[in-house]
Order: sequence, then C-alpha cells, then structure tokens
Amino acid sequence: MWNKPPVLKKTIKAKATTNINTRKASDAMIELLTVLFLKSLAEEAKTKAFEEKSATIRPEHVRNVAKEMLKKSRG
Repeated sequence: MWNKPPVLKKTIKAKATTNINTRKASDAMIELLTVLFLKSLAEEAKTKAFEEKSATIRPEHVRNVAKEMLKKSRG
C-alpha cells in the first residue's frame, strides 16, 4: 500500500473546521477515493490524447484534464 493515505488523512484533519473523529477504515476509504480519482484521471487523459490523435498520453493531456476534473470534484 502507498504511504500517501496517512498524509491525506492528516491534511483532511488539518483543513476541517470541526474536530473529525477518524477510524482505521478511513485510511482505506481515503486510499480508495485516491485510486478511483487517479483511474478516472487516466481515462480522461487517454480520451484527450485520442482526440488530439496522439498515441501516448503526454503531461499536457493530464494537466488539462486535471484542471477540469478538480473543478468537477469540488462540488
């Protein structure tokens, strides 16, 4: 497993306006959300690369798609 979920958990706790009680299952949920987000980001970047008739996914494809996806995920 990655070492990222504990860092994300700490970041989420720091940005929360109220005291959040977290359990062990929250690490798994945070990791799952991260993996799902990365998977959808990769799929969208692949689609963007295909639209531009590129055989490979380049960093600019990911950057362009990431901006759009982050705006959507904010709610």
